[in-house]
Amino acid sequence: MDNQEEVREFLTSRRAKITPGQAGLPAGPRRRVPGLRRSEVAALADVSVEYYAKLERGNLAGVSPGVLEAVARALRLDDAERSHLLHLAQAADGTDALTRPRLRRTKDRWKPHRSLQWTLDAVTTGPAFVRNGRMDLLAVNELARAFYADVYADPHHQANLARFTFLDPTARRFHPDWDLAADTAVAILRTEAGRNPHDKGLHDLVGELSTRSDAFRTRWGAHDVRHHGTGTKRFHHQAVGDLTLAYEGLEMAAEPGLTLTIYTAEPGSPSEEALHLLASWAATHGVHHSSVDQ
Repeated sequence: MDNQEEVREFLTSRRAKITPGQAGLPAGPRRRVPGLRRSEVAALADVSVEYYAKLERGNLAGVSPGVLEAVARALRLDDAERSHLLHLAQAADGTDALTRPRLRRTKDRWKPHRSLQWTLDAVTTGPAFVRNGRMDLLAVNELARAFYADVYADPHHQANLARFTFLDPTARRFHPDWDLAADTAVAILRTEAGRNPHDKGLHDLVGELSTRSDAFRTRWGAHDVRHHGTGTKRFHHQAVGDLTLAYEGLEMAAEPGLTLTIYTAEPGSPSEEALHLLASWAATHGVHHSSVDQ
């Protein structure tokens, strides 16, 4: 993805979100932009208007950490947005070569270590799976395979959660809060684009979804990013009904760029009972995964 275009659109979109009132500035007459003017961001960041205009044109190469932090403060960026800005600056400098995840062009070229599959299989109370930044499901336990039965049902999805969310009509049943799920999926992909801008597989996925889904294309243009580490989600599974599950996402130190996610239910809740039913359903319907060696 073109770094200068990414920088330009990201900074412009963040500036448009900040009102003068939020920045402690008077609105003034004849305001023609929805958010802050470039001159106002420059003043808040304590840089010249010309210098900030250069940054917003996409020229982040050589920008000091101090200036990046000042711009982040002026635009009121959250932690995920600050990280994204830093990744864009590293890509502009060419200093991201050692920090970006090792390139995996397709999920089929990566196989889990036996010990990783054992670890996933040891989680028997909830779905556990490994995904990459493109949202490919790379390794799962049996409950995750059953939980994502709709994702695996259509081989055209290629076990990709973003493709399922935007291209499969059943996703709106699976995700009762579909808009939130769609926002989250795009934010994860946008974050990955900043962290790993040279991933051809990601380029191809974004191109496919942009072509086939208006909902994706609109969200992609918003340039929203977020950290997706912990929280609660609602689901509706075809076999066991409604579930409210907490999740924890853990970055894998041994496999940069991959995330281990575990879903669990509150003890004694109807959702915990639904997970027990899901395990029985998986056994009855012969749902299983294939353990592989690396």
